[in-house]
Amino acid sequence: AEVIGGRGLADTRISDVADRAGTSAALIIYYFETKDRLLTQALAFAEDRFYLHTRNELAELDSARARLERLIELSLPPEAGPAGIAWDWTLWLELWSRALRDGGTARKREALDRRWRATIADIVREGRQSGEFTDIHPDAFALHLSALLDGLSIQLVLHDREVTLARARRLCDDLVRRELGVRISS
Repeated sequence: AEVIGGRGLADTRISDVADRAGTSAALIIYYFETKDRLLTQALAFAEDRFYLHTRNELAELDSARARLERLIELSLPPEAGPAGIAWDWTLWLELWSRALRDGGTARKREALDRRWRATIADIVREGRQSGEFTDIHPDAFALHLSALLDGLSIQLVLHDREVTLARARRLCDDLVRRELGVRISS
């Protein structure tokens, strides 16, 4: 995942992935067959790692508001990762591009997006049930927030000067305040 995220799929050779994994290119080809499958599996791996880490962190928080705030923080790319690249997000950019032309990649993208929106919607349902959030349709809010996060994250990864991490957080806070009736950042 890190090799593709750091170099981009077009500039990644199977031998680069094999070298990083400490195995042969033939073995990588045997298991993944194509670079497109390698990309979707790399992103699935990165997402599984993200959800495991996120689930553990969110379980320690005592309110839906705190969980939503932390989920937003974890999902926005850092302003500067290794070599200035948020490689998890570069995998998403690669996947979106491939999904335009490849049905299997498109289905994988759709499944990953459904999982992400369900995570957001579950927190909203919890917040509605506890009385923390206003009465809003959780799935509609999840679509709205995920679209906002995707757009802001693309701008952060591309180093848009008008979209800083602080500004992205403020825009997310504005949406949460308007739609759910709570502030998520101090």
